[in-house]
Amino acid sequence: MDLTLLKKRISSYRTEGGRLTQVPDELAMEILLAWESWSGPATGFYTALAVDFRKVAGILGRAKKLKREGFGVSEFKEVKLLEAPKDWIQTSKGSIELVWDHGRVIRFSNPEQLLAFLKASEGLSNTVEQHVPSDLSLNQVA
Repeated sequence: MDLTLLKKRISSYRTEGGRLTQVPDELAMEILLAWESWSGPATGFYTALAVDFRKVAGILGRAKKLKREGFGVSEFKEVKLLEAPKDWIQTSKGSIELVWDHGRVIRFSNPEQLLAFLKASEGLSNTVEQHVPSDLSLNQVA
């Protein structure tokens, strides 16, 4: 938001004596957003708003508290993937499937087996069959 517009909005909450009172939460959040995007020195920000640094500090503190409590945050929106890429590690029925080269899938029954496999195969250029322990299943993906 433009700081001159923000300055005018802030000025509507000044008393006859020039003090800021009853700044609404929405305006406090806008001041926080402007502060977070401000890249210059802090004194330049206070001067642009024509507000004392102590008052801005109080408003920013209140806005940060509101932000932590979820003020102004939209509801959670679930994102559903239509199809996962084949290169991802997938879990199903308590097992972990690792899609390997040439369409091969290695199924691990627990994470420890996967870690042991990855440690054993690190830096080696041999075929998959040489690294797969005998208790794991190695299947060809059609």
